[in-house]
Amino acid sequence: MTERFDIIIIGAGNAGFGVSAIASDAGKSIAFIEEWDFGGTCPNRGCTPKKILVAAGNLLHEISQAEQHAITASAGKLDWKRLIQRKNDMIDFIPGAMQGVAEKRGTIYRGAAKFVGPNSVEIDGTIIEADNIVIATGSKPRPLPIEGADYMITSDDVLSNTDLPDDIIFIGGGVIAMEFSHVYARAGVTVTVLEVAPQLLPKIDCDAVAAIQAESERLGITIKTAVTVKSIRKEGERLTVSYAHDGEDHSVSASTVVNGAGRVANVDTLDLDAAGIDHDGNNIDVDDYLRSVSNQSVWVVGDALVRSAQLSPVATYEGRIVGHNIVNGPSKKPNYDNSPSAVFTIPALATVGLTEAQAKEAYDNVNVTTSDMTGWFSAKSYAETVAWSKIITDKDTDKILGAHIVGHRGEELINIFGLAMQHGISASALKESPMAYPTFASDVKNII
Repeated sequence: MTERFDIIIIGAGNAGFGVSAIASDAGKSIAFIEEWDFGGTCPNRGCTPKKILVAAGNLLHEISQAEQHAITASAGKLDWKRLIQRKNDMIDFIPGAMQGVAEKRGTIYRGAAKFVGPNSVEIDGTIIEADNIVIATGSKPRPLPIEGADYMITSDDVLSNTDLPDDIIFIGGGVIAMEFSHVYARAGVTVTVLEVAPQLLPKIDCDAVAAIQAESERLGITIKTAVTVKSIRKEGERLTVSYAHDGEDHSVSASTVVNGAGRVANVDTLDLDAAGIDHDGNNIDVDDYLRSVSNQSVWVVGDALVRSAQLSPVATYEGRIVGHNIVNGPSKKPNYDNSPSAVFTIPALATVGLTEAQAKEAYDNVNVTTSDMTGWFSAKSYAETVAWSKIITDKDTDKILGAHIVGHRGEELINIFGLAMQHGISASALKESPMAYPTFASDVKNII
């Protein structure tokens, strides 16, 4: 007899747990299907372990600035093997803890899932059914059609490899590449980034990207944009990457080459056609409630949902919306306008809302305030090597449309702007709000 549930959740990451939090409280029967680690990419192979490496890179940066604070200090030397072990020690408990939460909320199935009907899923020969099925399978590294692509490692490998390379090449200049390149460069590794698009981090405001690119190059990171990577070939113990740039052929070699081209939805093994789900192989067509347009029993959340940003808080947010819509009927729609995010380079690049180009396309009377804060007292006090911001407002309504910050604790300040935008606090009101002084936040009034 086929076991039946109210909800099947394929993938036990942040998005799936967001769904289950709402559905479990409502008394719904839930089946979790997880092929790998409970908790998904972020806590096990992504943002959480990555931040442990970034923290070490930040400390190396501070040590390098010691002389600016009248401190004599020897150059810091990073023991990469110990750092990876520290990372492992800090996150090893997560899958078990998350599995414990799942066990309290529902029934667990371990293995690969695939659809065998509109409301049925098979896991290694076992078939289960549900009124609602949630695709929360996350993402996986974007495959690159490059000769010799098999020689590349992924971000998963970077986080587990205990050997620090002498030199490294990132194919792709996205978030993963930029974050890891800053850690590696601080650790003394020679870093090259090759990006096919004309701009690194293509979705982020171009001036903000220019600011972090200049800081990256100051560190010694070699960055080439608008390149065409032709091949990767092994020559002895090294790898040589051949590419075209500005109409000329070039090559660069390193001991390690990393796929830094971002991630795509992990849905290609689900047999979506068997469930009558409209898709193009990567993107599943959903309505405003995150429900499949062709199979009203299926919902898509988190990194498996192509149209939204691949961010942990966004995945949880979408999961809770879908949980609500399953329990109460489709009534909630996601709004991504005011979701802050950060690229954890060293220092970080933080952003929320519209880029300048997007704002000028959508609004008639836009004000843009750009500030180079490196000469400000606050930045000089902390010997900041880069401190830059761009705040975008609508002159007609005094509404904050976007904020982009590099350095100056932007990864924290951006939440102030996100909160203001979420709750309709005007630019003038935020500018007039008193902040503790002297803090980086007290400069908010000066950058609007």
